Amino acid sequence: MAEVGIFVGTMYGNALLVAEEAQAILGEQGHQVKVFEDPGLEAWQYYRNHYVLVVTSTTGQGDLPDGIVPLFEAIKEIGWQPELKYGLIALGDSTYENFCGGGRQFDELLQEQGATRVGEMLTIDASEDPEPEVITNPWVEGWSKLLS
Repeated sequence: MAEVGIFVGTMYGNALLVAEEAQAILGEQGHQVKVFEDPGLEAWQYYRNHYVLVVTSTTGQGDLPDGIVPLFEAIKEIGWQPELKYGLIALGDSTYENFCGGGRQFDELLQEQGATRVGEMLTIDASEDPEPEVITNPWVEGWSKLLS
């Protein structure tokens, strides 16, 4: 089974809740999983040769939460990383102009760096889905089946 690092950017705890639920689901399916709430580059570098799942919320201005910004900036410096395989869950609120902007920024950066997205990016709208795990859990189950 696969090794998965879950890298979390959270504002009010919802992204962390989603990440912990994902960890449980992936673990039940036999994967080795670790959640990084305040993620650093060292852990990212390790999982570049395995799988990364980014779970991030978005600020009202469409930016990443403060806790994941240093990692995002460090990843920019890495440059090309075609060996990376990743999934992305973006949480946001469609009442704001830049819906899921944090997750979209992360996806755009990784695509520019030649990384391979496994499956489609999942966007969660807080104004429609107040309990994000209802949507994310089935997605994680499906995503898990795409890992080798």
